Amino acid sequence: MSNISWMTYIMLILASYRLTHLIVFDKITEFIRKPFVKKVKVVTDTGTETKEVPTSMFGYLLKCYWCAGIWSAVLLGGAYLLFPRVTFVFILIFSIAGGQSIIETFVGVNIKKVDYYSELKKKD
Repeated sequence: MSNISWMTYIMLILASYRLTHLIVFDKITEFIRKPFVKKVKVVTDTGTETKEVPTSMFGYLLKCYWCAGIWSAVLLGGAYLLFPRVTFVFILIFSIAGGQSIIETFVGVNIKKVDYYSELKKKD
């Protein structure tokens, strides 16, 4: 087994996070998920909502963040152990994108908070 540095380990975590998000949520990979889900109307307290429901176990794996996270970790970690030089390029790219998306989420949430508090202040 290869000796993995802490920096590589952090990069693997960020890369796995980004790959998981890409599989489960991003519009660009919707064509992969689409054959395995169906749209269902659900009545809630606030009205009717349309939700995507998996039609098979594979569909569930593509829609479940935790499930896809396990498989992306297995894929990236295993590929890194078997082919470290080639896989490192993908890990580098995905980890940069993963770190950026975490920062963007943090900044976006805080910008919304600032806007919210600004609106409250204007009302007073």
